[in-house]
Amino acid sequence: MTDKIKVLPDAVANQIAAGEVIQRPASIIKELVENSIDAGSTDVTVVVKDAGRTLVQVSDNGSGMSETDARLAFERHATSKITSAEDLFMIRTMGFRGEALASIAAVAQVELKTRRAEDELGTLIEINGSVVERQENVNCQVGTTFLIKNLFYNIPARRKFLKENPIEFKHIVTEFQKIVLTYPEIAFQLLHNGNLIYQLPVSNLRQRIVNIFGKNINPNLIPLHVDTTLVKLSGFVGSPEYAKKKNNDQYFFVNKRFMKHPYFHKAVLLAYDQILPHDQQPAYFIYLDVDPASIDINIHPTKTEIKFEDGEAIFQIIRSAVREALGKVNAGPSIDFDREDDITIPMPSNFSQVKMPSFTGESFYNPFEKSTSSQNDEDEELLQSRRFEQETEAASQWSMPFSGISHPKTSVPSFKQATGHHEQRRFEGMGKTAAENIPKMVLQLKNKYLLTSVKSGLMLIDQSRAHERILYESLMNRLDKNLGVAQIELFPTRIELPPSEAGLLKELMPDLKTCGFDITLIGENSFSVNSSPSELEEESPADFVVLMIETYKNSIFDPKTEIKERVARAMAKASSIGYGKQMKEDEMQQFIDRLFACSLPNYSPDGKLAISILSMEDIEKKFS
Repeated sequence: MTDKIKVLPDAVANQIAAGEVIQRPASIIKELVENSIDAGSTDVTVVVKDAGRTLVQVSDNGSGMSETDARLAFERHATSKITSAEDLFMIRTMGFRGEALASIAAVAQVELKTRRAEDELGTLIEINGSVVERQENVNCQVGTTFLIKNLFYNIPARRKFLKENPIEFKHIVTEFQKIVLTYPEIAFQLLHNGNLIYQLPVSNLRQRIVNIFGKNINPNLIPLHVDTTLVKLSGFVGSPEYAKKKNNDQYFFVNKRFMKHPYFHKAVLLAYDQILPHDQQPAYFIYLDVDPASIDINIHPTKTEIKFEDGEAIFQIIRSAVREALGKVNAGPSIDFDREDDITIPMPSNFSQVKMPSFTGESFYNPFEKSTSSQNDEDEELLQSRRFEQETEAASQWSMPFSGISHPKTSVPSFKQATGHHEQRRFEGMGKTAAENIPKMVLQLKNKYLLTSVKSGLMLIDQSRAHERILYESLMNRLDKNLGVAQIELFPTRIELPPSEAGLLKELMPDLKTCGFDITLIGENSFSVNSSPSELEEESPADFVVLMIETYKNSIFDPKTEIKERVARAMAKASSIGYGKQMKEDEMQQFIDRLFACSLPNYSPDGKLAISILSMEDIEKKFS
């Protein structure tokens, strides 16, 4: 009987490791740029073609590598950052595992050129699927240049699951921003398909943020600085006016490393409590400097999840620091303990005598005593008599409150009018998940759910998801017929977008036009919104476009899904009423009529349940 346990070849092991480390082109840029930073570079250039599918090139002016180091760098677990297990708790560099280059070489075609300042010639290495095909001395500049070609060419299944270019490029920009926000003292450039996306010179942190996110963010940045024995806190938080429904400008860094930390994020949100509406998200760029021995960054392959030894204490520090920063600009309540002249409370000395307050009024005056004047008594009786007559007359009029008044017909369409007889029969045949009779009364619960009785029990409707369904089908009908009801803006709104989002909006403009938007390009990354769909009502067209782009790029869609359907989903989600919207009785009835006129009222466009029935059996069980 043969043995079953075998040692995997290095190429296979590297491909398995690549599944954790290299998930998409953005992962390559993260790993290579971090290596450039660790090499002491002051200028890093990233060149991308076809969102990284065809080419990713990272060049720097760092220390470079010797011929031996260049060859050894592609071996698994080969690193210059640590030598023992104890070094894991004193890490100040970006990369340290030694898996990145080996993983990249296993799933792509790699070309490396590197030279140290003391060497006359550099080293060229070409690797194809973990196999070294070429190594020789070449003439090149000081530093290192990586060319990564045809990502996942030898793993078609992985390449097939890459998203469309705009989405993949958005991930690239996101990873690029996470790094450049940490190192304003380094110059960075990003080019995509020959177009310069970012040209970031050496600057301070505030200017780096402005260069990335635009000039509009500059006046909304509130400085943050706290120095304690446990943690040093610095950076900026956004003013309440800059808050958005979906704000992606939220960054935590620890020891110059980006991290995800939902617990600390909650601390920031608590600092904005009672300052922002519940559906608004603040922007923040918060940098923590702690003792490396007090954190563990080796719990996830991407090194973005970090454990803190004193997490609860840091939570309180973040919350207090953000609250204090907001208070200094009158954005929220604040107590300043540094000032001593705010309130002066006189303290009595040991020799002073406390005197009781004196009363100088007339002690014999009784406010409840009736006046002895007969004229006052007569006036009082006359006043009470007239008041009684008015109250009696008013009460008699309320006995028939609407007599003589004709009742106008309501303008709200009924269930039959909204759906027609055929539609009504179709919903009656759907069973418990559809309308089983015309709702006679609708109630709103917590400004989130609509409740109404049906034959089988109690119907619960999620108003946000249901509104998404209503808007989605209305938009799809317009897009299919190329119809768009637009309202012209009296004063066109100007939008300034980051380069990545500007490119996405350019691609969406033809489809947005069929929805009722008239958007024109007035600059490289500037747009003018001249008209918008009538459904937006009082919502700002500029804010809606920004929110729609965020929804579009953050949604997970099938690559085969048509662009029109994706736009309709994004617009429906961005313009839905959401939670917290109080509705009147006639609005709720009309809302339900419109919902059951949809082809699929039970679910939102992204497949989430919008209607649920609480059966009479379940209700009766509650009281049994």
